[in-house]
Amino acid sequence: MTMEDIASYLQSIRKDIFFINCDVLETERFDNKDKDTWVEIVNPEFTSLCPKTGLPDYGIIRIKYMPEKLIVELKSLKYYFLQFRNTGIFYESLTKLILKHLVKRVQPLEMTVEAEFTPRGGLTTKVISTYKK
Repeated sequence: MTMEDIASYLQSIRKDIFFINCDVLETERFDNKDKDTWVEIVNPEFTSLCPKTGLPDYGIIRIKYMPEKLIVELKSLKYYFLQFRNTGIFYESLTKLILKHLVKRVQPLEMTVEAEFTPRGGLTTKVISTYKK
């Protein structure tokens, strides 16, 4: 692979979070009258791209929330996550974006999104974003 090939590839990856569409997220009604139910979802195979190098980033996304009236439909969440596979985005930005989109669609009482990425260059990163109504 030549330097021109690498430069062309880096220009071709999505480096714009506007490619991530939260409209794919579907919800279902949920009765949480007593406000004592927490939902925890783990995606152990999350992938995105480093916006600097175009190399893949691998991580675990943990979502924990207390629903009020809606829960997220899991198949739609899988499709939502797939959008990140070809998107160059920093860990901090993607964690905030996932939280923002889920809060918009699910309207929970509380939500935490935690992103923990595999080591790169000997460093690990864990980002936690939270929301409380």
